[in-house]
Amino acid sequence: MNNAGESLFVLTGAPGAGKTTLLEAAAARGLRVGREAARAVIQVQTAIDGPALQWRDPARFAELMLDRDIQTYESLLASDGPALCDRGIPDLVAYGRIIGLTETAHFARASRLYRYNPTVFFAPPWREIYADDAERTEGWEHAQRIYGPMCDAYREMGYRVVELPKAPVEERLGFMLDMISHA
Repeated sequence: MNNAGESLFVLTGAPGAGKTTLLEAAAARGLRVGREAARAVIQVQTAIDGPALQWRDPARFAELMLDRDIQTYESLLASDGPALCDRGIPDLVAYGRIIGLTETAHFARASRLYRYNPTVFFAPPWREIYADDAERTEGWEHAQRIYGPMCDAYREMGYRVVELPKAPVEERLGFMLDMISHA
């Protein structure tokens, strides 16, 4: 392990692909888990009727996500042992491209500065389990459309993308834990 974030593993991928359920199962097994920045920002901004929502001000929304992602990174890094991050800073590289933000170079700089383990777990779009909720309102087509650009962003940042199998939660978790134990 040659960088500070080697013990931090990112779980990312398509919206509605089972990441939250998988992270809850990992936490129940005792793994430390970082909270998803987008969901947290949406919840807070909705509660206060704030301007930093993706449908009001996407750039401000992205900045708050970046700040939360860095805080999560530093918090998880302060403890020993492996941890799972619900998405990572390179997600913002893809997000900026997808929505056409004009100022995005700092997302790439942050991605290079705050490095995770080189293996990143990706949950692919999975129609059978997809569902919208209070924070996920973009729809199934959006989930499919953003998956490729997200994989591309992580690869460009030097990560190895490992696609999770479309399998029951315990099988997916076992797959991840096995890879983490050999990292």
